[in-house]
Amino acid sequence: MAKAKTSFVCQSCGHHSSKWMGKCSQCNEWNTYLEETSQSSGTSSIALKKRSQPTALSNVKILDIERITLSDSELNRVLGGGVIPGSLILFGGEPGIGKSTLMLQLAVNNPSLNTLYVSGEESAEQIKVRAERIATSLPDSTLILTETEIGFIIEHAKEIRPDIIIIDSIQTIHNANLDSASGSISQIRECTNEILKFAKPNGIPVFIIGHITKDGSLAGPKVLEHMVDTVLQFEGDRNHF
Repeated sequence: MAKAKTSFVCQSCGHHSSKWMGKCSQCNEWNTYLEETSQSSGTSSIALKKRSQPTALSNVKILDIERITLSDSELNRVLGGGVIPGSLILFGGEPGIGKSTLMLQLAVNNPSLNTLYVSGEESAEQIKVRAERIATSLPDSTLILTETEIGFIIEHAKEIRPDIIIIDSIQTIHNANLDSASGSISQIRECTNEILKFAKPNGIPVFIIGHITKDGSLAGPKVLEHMVDTVLQFEGDRNHF
């Protein structure tokens, strides 16, 4: 039977504590601890997982990975010549800076790529209205999924097998097995981990949109940044018109 474990987690750095504290002992931030509950089955995952075998370094074969070329030449340049299959790309920036618009442009301007655009913030109708402003035609290869539960998202991705997945945004996605709120450290970590476990073996690149906090860092900063392959920061000048 699953056992519930309760702990207090700092929403700034991810530090765990058995009791609530006003000041985090790791990052020294105040009032950042939230109570979170996780489920533990009591069964070791080591016995359920196939063990990998050690391999001599000289026998390791380097695969010739073919990058996915996008229609945006500047985005290709920033990504080193295109998107690597199976990579997780974190796309951060201030609210309203244009993250969702740029990712939607990526989807509709690459009709040769089947793209699954997962939105937890906007409805399908809102996305279409915005898409019609930035594209002359909307390809059938762009699929919109308005869902926030990570389990359902992975199920749809397995059925569709898209070339690219866009998550907008990771702060709105949640795992039903966790009692913590969407956007918390535990939810961000577990949902990103589920995305990673699906993307890597299937060779599907995933663009993850992430919001930033008031101090200019990505929400759930070290937890999220350490799990992805690439971090892109989208910045703009509010005083330039």
